[in-house]
Amino acid sequence: MTLETVSLGTLDGVTLEADVVWAQTDQGAARAFVVIGHPHPLHGGSRHDHVVRAIQRAAHRAGCHSITPDFRGSGNSMGEHDNGDAERLDLAAACEFVAMAEDDMPVIMAGYSFGSVVAMNVSNPAIMGWLAVAPPVAMMSNRPTAANSHRPKHLLLPRHDQFTSEEALRSATADWTATTVTVLESVDHFIAAGADDACSTALDALLREALRD
Repeated sequence: MTLETVSLGTLDGVTLEADVVWAQTDQGAARAFVVIGHPHPLHGGSRHDHVVRAIQRAAHRAGCHSITPDFRGSGNSMGEHDNGDAERLDLAAACEFVAMAEDDMPVIMAGYSFGSVVAMNVSNPAIMGWLAVAPPVAMMSNRPTAANSHRPKHLLLPRHDQFTSEEALRSATADWTATTVTVLESVDHFIAAGADDACSTALDALLREALRD
């Protein structure tokens, strides 16, 4: 899996650095383009996080391209952290990159922790589904945009997550449409083991639902 580093420009004029992984497939075009948000930058999160990389590897194995930007104010990306609000423009810029690189390709929005909440608040007609890994309920102060979409959503919750209980997540998502919550046994929020398998299983299921293939 080879990373290509690219620059993105947001609607509000911020320049971001992002990594792209192009799928290698013998079956022709890639199945989808996975856009990935990373953990909270004020707590050390970046596009280099091991769970973000696990999602990228899952996408690659599934025959999908992927792109993950460093949010504004993180790494070499310009701008300032905005507590998840303007960060939506960062992932929207990644969607615009997808539209230019692969016209009409379906998009899967994905993210880990803080990045999963940002991802679930991005709207774009190309989005076919969402993968949220360890989403912190406390950061969902407003109902995410994805909650009302008929498109499928797969949420992965570590059994021993320090920030969100299973009860809290199931309660928060009880009236969401097309939503699957899967508990990851034996790990906490940081998913020190098993991230690759968990992300691959969830992404494969999501792609089957989203693309009907």
